[in-house]
Amino acid sequence: MLTQEDDVDAHALRKRGWSISAIARHLGHDRKTIRAYLNGERSAGVRVGAGVSPFDPFVDYCRERLVEDPHLWSMTLFDEVVVLGFVQSYPTFTRQLRLRSLRPHCERCHAAKGRPVAIIDHPAGDETQWDWVDLPDPPTAWGWGANASLFVGALAHSGRWRGRLAESKDQAHTIDALDQITRALGGLTRVWRFDRMATVCHPGTGRVTASFAGVAKHYAVSVAICPPRRGNRKGVVEKANDTAAQRWWRTLPDDISIEAAQASLDRFCVRVGDARKRVVDGQRATVAAHASGERLTLPPAAFPATLTVERKVSAQALVAFRGNRYSTPPELAHTTVNVVWRLGSPLADIATPSGIVVARHVLAPDGAGATVRDHGHVAALDLAAMNASTSLAPHRRKQRIPPGPTALAAAAVLTGTATKNCADGTVVDLSAYAKAANGRNTLT
Repeated sequence: MLTQEDDVDAHALRKRGWSISAIARHLGHDRKTIRAYLNGERSAGVRVGAGVSPFDPFVDYCRERLVEDPHLWSMTLFDEVVVLGFVQSYPTFTRQLRLRSLRPHCERCHAAKGRPVAIIDHPAGDETQWDWVDLPDPPTAWGWGANASLFVGALAHSGRWRGRLAESKDQAHTIDALDQITRALGGLTRVWRFDRMATVCHPGTGRVTASFAGVAKHYAVSVAICPPRRGNRKGVVEKANDTAAQRWWRTLPDDISIEAAQASLDRFCVRVGDARKRVVDGQRATVAAHASGERLTLPPAAFPATLTVERKVSAQALVAFRGNRYSTPPELAHTTVNVVWRLGSPLADIATPSGIVVARHVLAPDGAGATVRDHGHVAALDLAAMNASTSLAPHRRKQRIPPGPTALAAAAVLTGTATKNCADGTVVDLSAYAKAANGRNTLT
């Protein structure tokens, strides 16, 4: 096959009077090939077919099998056609499947990217979109495992968004994040939109759970659930997820605390998120300017969900919770306890795993770094520390301490080769007792 460039050169050389043999030698092709192109029998860039393909008899079978099962492995289908008489290789088989587009498109499994989309109108104050995003490789000091969880809320009209880091995705943490983000956004919209998260609805049916229905009634909002596999339906919050992951999380330092990371995210949302320009209703302005026109309602007090987190008590009998430390009885040092807090309450309880409340504290502001101690706990901790201390010098690591008399006597008893000391110091030969007891082990 000649390329377009070779074809042009061949025609030009022919018009200059070159022979076909000379052109063939110059271009490195066969004379019959050059003659066919010069006579118009072949076209540049078009390969001459090799006749009937060995794959042709199997086209109908492959097409029907892939219609029945669009996800049938090519290797599995190859095994079937080999039994039916296909003699070519597996790479040739897969190439024929691609060239002939025999595998049908599966809409159910097709990603949202590439689908036709429509512009959805979002009136001011109408909708808030919510979503969880997993952020990989959190700082090791957080103790959160492979991923950190960020709950994101975005106003669909203006695009303003806020996020809250949470150590769990359970319903109590979700409600707590909902309340805090709502207040950070400036108020409530008429509708909350979620995907099919289990803390809000039944994933199979999309129906709101009874427990979350109480939350929606408390905040006086309607709940809208996205259809399955319709990520574009809440594209505003999906874009906020990407921004949080790529522009904030990606550059977060390793030695930062959870509270400092949350403060960093809040500053990022104001400095970067609210300052970006958007065109809404034909007007170009910053997100903050568009958000000022949202008709939001003030939220009521937080829904009284009960939030429970597990904590390890430190050697100083302190428990960390939301950037502060709270005291426990000293006997709980190095154990695991639960911090129980009802959202909106000024008090938090510290309970044992069995549910026994051992301490109750007034909460300090989140991230204040305060240490809240109970006077009784302080006195008990001081007493326990004093009782555990000693004025004696510690043992020398390389000191020679051979077995003493008591240890030697115990070793002799174990071996049965020595005497045993009585309580009054008299040495008794145990063999005498053995002779006296000999023969008395039968009844008379």
